[in-house]
Amino acid sequence: MRTFTFYMITYGCRVNQYEAQAVRELWTGMGGSELDTPDGADVILLSSCAVTAEAVSDARQMARKLSREHPSTRIFAAGCASTAEPADFSSIPGVVAIPQTAKYVLLDRHPLDDEALEIPDGSEKIFAPFAIRSFKRARPVVKIEDGCSQGCAYCIVPLTRGPARSRPVSEILAETRRLLESGHREIQLSGINLRQFHTDDKPGGNFWTLLQRMEQEFSGEWGGKARFRLSSLDPAQVISQECLDTLSSCSMVCPHLHLSLQSGSPSVLRRMGRSPYSPESVARAVEDIMRSRPVLGLGADILMGFPGETEQETEETLSMIRALPFTYAHVFPYSQRPGTRAASMPDQLPRKVRQEHAARVRTLIAEKHAAFLAEQLKMSSMSVAFDGADGRHGNNEMYADCRLEPDGGGPLQGHELVCAVPLRIENGLIVVRRKG
Repeated sequence: MRTFTFYMITYGCRVNQYEAQAVRELWTGMGGSELDTPDGADVILLSSCAVTAEAVSDARQMARKLSREHPSTRIFAAGCASTAEPADFSSIPGVVAIPQTAKYVLLDRHPLDDEALEIPDGSEKIFAPFAIRSFKRARPVVKIEDGCSQGCAYCIVPLTRGPARSRPVSEILAETRRLLESGHREIQLSGINLRQFHTDDKPGGNFWTLLQRMEQEFSGEWGGKARFRLSSLDPAQVISQECLDTLSSCSMVCPHLHLSLQSGSPSVLRRMGRSPYSPESVARAVEDIMRSRPVLGLGADILMGFPGETEQETEETLSMIRALPFTYAHVFPYSQRPGTRAASMPDQLPRKVRQEHAARVRTLIAEKHAAFLAEQLKMSSMSVAFDGADGRHGNNEMYADCRLEPDGGGPLQGHELVCAVPLRIENGLIVVRRKG
């Protein structure tokens, strides 16, 4: 077996993390050894993101830095940024730009073979055969869907990852079981647009059908010992009786939702080309869900400063945030992405205005987050999945950041869910393991 060394840098979403792990396992099986730094690496994999212009810039700068400091190393630039702007990456000495449509070449070629440098044209396979058996961190991701066919006006992802494609249910179940049996206790179900996931084993089956199947498959053996966390959901997914019934009956699903809301203004949502939902319908759905899950972590993605966003529309988003029990949010100022409809829309707001709109939302979210942590302190106990990196950091079932009390004993080994007691607020929750 030909041995080699490699180094990985991963930007962006959980799907990127998952795909990097799949390559990591494959390269290790080929005789590769992963390094903690790029020094001395034969191969470097840079997984990039293109959601914002800043993300592309960060990846491009890193590729140039790696090329300059490691001129003899083969560097693969994969992901959405290298797909959106391939010429920028392929022009860097030593860098091979791999578009999303050809990312499967990382799985079927030795990284040091000359063949690995030949990137095919054409569309990607139906569902690239990424698969994992473990994860570098304690909370592994299971990728169940790729791509998006919705085409929101601001989003570059459909242009980089292509149309929606669903993973076979049998593969999802098998991978989940492998991860549970390898010791992981919190599995994150992720995709680019989970609303567009469809089962291949049941006509009309969707994401909620999959969750019901997973509950049936795993709750008997793993109920109370492991859990599933849901990645970002389209708000239209939660406005249904099927969602309510599923979340009420699936005991292994964490009491935590993250909604890709983007805006609380109906007129902005229409310009964005978002799926059919209104702030009022989302509020009613969350209220219904909290009847069965009264303690709920609720997050959101919020995009501020969309073209033409007025003061009234900004206030509509702020009003939505005040009305809903958010516990955190990822707030971004709008960023023009090449090739999207929004990039050519009139009334583009100045960068300073976009940032100011986002700052107002962040201030309100910070207040909500502080109130949420104060309520978490009242809990007698919580279940924490500590990260394998240092054994001291993790998240509880509501997705609150938790850290072990500095004097509360050594780092935790393994990935078991730990019953913990909250002590105080300090950049999240400081907790101690519950005795007995």
